[in-house]
Amino acid sequence: MNRDSEFMALALEQARKSYEEGGVPVGAVMVEGGKVIASGHNQRVQNGNPIAHGEMDCIRKAGRRVRYGDVTLYTTLSPCMMCAGAIVQFGVGRVVVGEERNFRGNAGFLREHGVEVTLLDDDGCRSLMDAFIAERPDLWDEDIAGNG
Repeated sequence: MNRDSEFMALALEQARKSYEEGGVPVGAVMVEGGKVIASGHNQRVQNGNPIAHGEMDCIRKAGRRVRYGDVTLYTTLSPCMMCAGAIVQFGVGRVVVGEERNFRGNAGFLREHGVEVTLLDDDGCRSLMDAFIAERPDLWDEDIAGNG
């Protein structure tokens, strides 16, 4: 298994954690120098916080840093505009996306702002999100504000 798949598996564990808590199954991990420096998962439902996306939780847990340029963010779903904006704002150098079939996200925006984006099209990420959307279409619609 290559390193991207290995770290995406950790992000998927985070997504499953959110799913098991009754939330939206999006997970993320941040890696620097081959080591995980933070992980997070979507907690919008669990915390009643509309901006508690998986990527935002992960960035928050990474804490204050002088630079993020050497950091890779692994996320199970293509980032929304809010998360993409935070990625650009903090200068994250690379983003690896698990899947974008369920939500196209903003990979183009990231690339336009100098972020290297890799799409894995991971079956595990996609199947977890497929199951969630089938079970909770109302919550999915709320999460993406009808922009699916």
